[in-house]
Amino acid sequence: MNTQEIISITIVLAALFAYINHRVIKWPPTIGIMALSLICSVILVVLGNSKSLLSEKAVELANSVDFQDVLMNFMLSFLLFAGAIHIDAAKLKTERWPVLLLATMGILISTFLVGGLTWALFTIFGTPVPFIYCLLFGSLISPTDPIAVMGILKQANIPESLEVKIAGESLFNDGVAVVIFISIAQIARSADGAFSMAEVGKVFLQEAVGGLAFGAVLGYVGFLALRSIDEYKVEVLITLAIVMGGYALASHLHVSGPLAMVVAGIITGNKSKTQGMSDETRDYLGKFWHLIDEILNAVLFLFIGLEMLIIKINTTVMIIGAVSILTVLLARWISVMFPVLLLRFKIKFEDNAVAILTWGGLRGGISVALALSLSTNMYRDEFVLITYMIVVFSILVQGLTIGKFAKRLQVKSQHQL
Repeated sequence: MNTQEIISITIVLAALFAYINHRVIKWPPTIGIMALSLICSVILVVLGNSKSLLSEKAVELANSVDFQDVLMNFMLSFLLFAGAIHIDAAKLKTERWPVLLLATMGILISTFLVGGLTWALFTIFGTPVPFIYCLLFGSLISPTDPIAVMGILKQANIPESLEVKIAGESLFNDGVAVVIFISIAQIARSADGAFSMAEVGKVFLQEAVGGLAFGAVLGYVGFLALRSIDEYKVEVLITLAIVMGGYALASHLHVSGPLAMVVAGIITGNKSKTQGMSDETRDYLGKFWHLIDEILNAVLFLFIGLEMLIIKINTTVMIIGAVSILTVLLARWISVMFPVLLLRFKIKFEDNAVAILTWGGLRGGISVALALSLSTNMYRDEFVLITYMIVVFSILVQGLTIGKFAKRLQVKSQHQL
């Protein structure tokens, strides 16, 4: 398929599934689109045995899209900026310590816990995998996905302060996780499996700190440009330049593009909106990025569903994947508990914060994309299948129940009082 056909079919399918979901299923758009895409994929996998034309075309579409490249090098920049632009900087500042610890300490704890438990699972099932690759899996499955989280939080009706914690953490921890993933991948790819802590520290500082600093510069330069004119068409174009040009430049500078987009988005959504835009521009800009967010979310979750068509199925790995759903939730609970315990004397947490943060920590497209970036000798097929199972469970089960789960906990707390 050529590029035009891929884009056309993708948009048509996303629109069709969004329409069916809105009229019939009435689930949150991201969940509904992924569920319909997944159902169609399963049906087509069954039809694939008969080599039907429809099945062959669907598989061709799935194979034509380099999901890892499309998400990590194109869609992610828009989605992170669109999510960050709606974050209230004042509220985020209030929750800065929980967000900081969850996005750093929490990710590190989860990475090593998941890595260790995954290594044990593969060993128990008689298919041992070197620990370094299990650790690599731990780094890619640990971040909560800002795209999945922010799309579903809008309808979850949880306390606002807790929503800021979850949204803020999800925006920052994916960038941190990508840096950790890159560092561990370099260790795994090294000839003797050794990698000095100085080199790891250098990579982390360059990617993470460099990304944050570059994002701040990018956001402030954008603010100066936006403040100097009053023409909404040009100002919307400037924000597009911030995202596309900034992300590309971050790649060349070898700093974290995701972290840069988050910081630039927060500055644009707060300082630029309040001090550099007219009411008309603010209105157009908000609607434009909301629309971009919704369209790309629809396409992303369609792609996640279609990935089912090309994932290699292995019964033993599927059993490990099913158990891994529980181990990842356990690791998430522990990685949330530690920061909360550290901060409980300094910050007042909401009732049932640990439980809601655990169940609301959804995995999504970023984990799938990182898994797909693994090379074959890194047990790519095994980890892609396990990652896919965890992501599907996370979005369909946790995503659909987080609102009811939070409400039930709140009611229970009120009765106890």
